[in-house]
Amino acid sequence: LVGSNVYLKLTVWMDSETLNVDWGFLFDTLTVIMCCVVTFVSSLVHIYSTEYMAHDPHLARFMSYLSLFTFFMLILVTADNYVQMFVGWEGVGLCSYLLINFWFTRIQANKAAIKAMVINRIGDF
Repeated sequence: LVGSNVYLKLTVWMDSETLNVDWGFLFDTLTVIMCCVVTFVSSLVHIYSTEYMAHDPHLARFMSYLSLFTFFMLILVTADNYVQMFVGWEGVGLCSYLLINFWFTRIQANKAAIKAMVINRIGDF
């Protein structure tokens, strides 16, 4: 299996006369390496966050955002088409906004989250 690509097609996502998009995954050497990196770093962040946020009453919400970030990062890395990659990219952007704005009662957190979202939008062009 070394050097070969593995395509895993799950279902047809969009189907029209001019556009056919499948929901599937592509695994090649680079994808497997990136999945390992994303999973390893995410595991470290989850372990650190569990200890750091142990006394926060909203730990479940924070861990949900963090797990959702990891999920979208893996979707981004394993996407087998540009539409699915776009979903992963936008999901990572949304989760970044949610994580930055976690303490939404703080004005600086709101400003930072909005600034990050605007910069992300500008950077996409």
